[in-house]
Amino acid sequence: MRILDSRRLTGPNLLLDGPGAILDVALDGADPSRATGAWRAALGPLLEALGWGAATVVSRAHAGGLSLAFSAPPDTLYAATEVNEAAWQAATWTLDPAANAEPGEMPAHIVARLRAAVEAERKPWMDALAAQTQSHGVTMLVDDKRVSVGLGKGSRAWPAEDTPAVMDRIPWGDVADVPTALVTGTNGKTTTVRLLGAMATAAGFTAGVTSTDSVTVGGDEVASGDYSGPNGARTVLRDRRVEIAVLEVARGGILRRGLALPRVQAALVTNVANDHLGEFGIFDVEALADVKLVVAKAVGPKGRVVLNADDPRLLARGRALAAPVTWFTLDPAHPVLGDHRDRGGDACVLDGERLIAFRGDSRRDVVGVADVPIAFGGAARHNIANALAAIGVAMALGVPDDAIHAGLVAFASDAATNPGRANVWRIGGLTAIVDFAHNPHGLAALLELSSAMPAARRGLVIGQAGDRDDDSIREFARAAWTMHPDHVFVKEMEVYLRGRDLGVIPPIIEDELRRAGAAAEALSRWPDELAAVRRALVWARAGDLLVLTTHAQRDEVIALLTHLAQLGWVPGDPLPEPAASP
Repeated sequence: MRILDSRRLTGPNLLLDGPGAILDVALDGADPSRATGAWRAALGPLLEALGWGAATVVSRAHAGGLSLAFSAPPDTLYAATEVNEAAWQAATWTLDPAANAEPGEMPAHIVARLRAAVEAERKPWMDALAAQTQSHGVTMLVDDKRVSVGLGKGSRAWPAEDTPAVMDRIPWGDVADVPTALVTGTNGKTTTVRLLGAMATAAGFTAGVTSTDSVTVGGDEVASGDYSGPNGARTVLRDRRVEIAVLEVARGGILRRGLALPRVQAALVTNVANDHLGEFGIFDVEALADVKLVVAKAVGPKGRVVLNADDPRLLARGRALAAPVTWFTLDPAHPVLGDHRDRGGDACVLDGERLIAFRGDSRRDVVGVADVPIAFGGAARHNIANALAAIGVAMALGVPDDAIHAGLVAFASDAATNPGRANVWRIGGLTAIVDFAHNPHGLAALLELSSAMPAARRGLVIGQAGDRDDDSIREFARAAWTMHPDHVFVKEMEVYLRGRDLGVIPPIIEDELRRAGAAAEALSRWPDELAAVRRALVWARAGDLLVLTTHAQRDEVIALLTHLAQLGWVPGDPLPEPAASP
């Protein structure tokens, strides 16, 4: 039996409703029930000895072993991880016949060490400050370096070590929260948070938006990179320009740390599909759905959880939620809508060629599909769903109807507005689509869009990250073959090997494509993304369509296509030489 990971949970998470500590362990053939029982037997007396006897204790068995968690005071979470590790070590002693240890037995020197760790970490001011923020109805955010009260334009922040001196000088009359939404799901998150930012901007608000690409406040990019975790959220929520916050929340952040804040006005789950399985004890899509629904824990009775009624897992779980649900669907006759609206519930629906918002019996015609650029005249069904989801969230945040409409109409699917998400280029008679599609569900949506575009021949650039198992990689390849491409350019993705060796993943993709019917001469392998894209452009002729999935080198691909358009390049012309590395 081995410890795989030990970490703090700083907010609501899969197993707990608040802060705590979690341990992921591999059992290596040991009985999960006996191992869990031994851990609980060791942990219980230890928690009592530390004065934490009222802690919530939760265990979860899965294909990879066990996840073992308990709630803990937010100011002693590092010490809590040590407590969890000590309890597990004691459990392994009791499970080892050679150790001859009694259940619950813990050496006195270990208990003393853990007491000292708890006392050394304690921050006596935290409970007092939490009580003050609760009495004023605002949010407190704490990390290792900074503390803040209120959100966005109503926030005040300072270095953590200054808190005792600052507490008596907080101008509570000026401290307030701003409307905040959490957005998660397997696909569509980044497009939706950007679209919500456009709606908020159209309403005259300064929007703070986090995503896997960046942190933006108004029109300014504050930080570049993946900020879909708690650090990105705190960056936005402590920026005093922000009047509405829209936070992309990735699966990894939820599992590593939990939610960044305990209370929001809206939470959205776009969909749930096979992606990133096998990490942090999540081995199937059902468990992944439970992870995504963690965002609902932050929504109170006056907020809204916005869910995809066309996703059966979300439909089943949404009906059991305590918080009010806004359903969105592409099916105006969806069976969930009748009873839901009869009870006064909200829904956002594609009805013919119109996007409609319902609040009980009230019907609001928001916009026509033809007027929404990211819908591509109705061909991009996934983006119609994203637009409906965004309408539901914007309603919950209090964005006016005219601004929702204006945001939908103005939000383009181009490299400036929504980089890497269904960006269409038409260069010299060639059509190219640049998209982030990285899992079977996302690729299928992209290829559905591309199938509506006429083409003499179709070329496809694909690759896959190393944190998928072989079956998932093969499923991705089968999704790619539904396009029946004339040529597939398989790229190596060295930046995303994630434990795999170079050269392992492309042969798996190629083998599955050949099984599906691809001829050997219709496949080629390339050392990186940009090399694959350049070769696809050399292969292409006027009238062809290229689908270019881009990840690590998206910006370079966009820069290349921009340059070709500016040059007036046409297929068959030589490509400009790639820029030399600095």
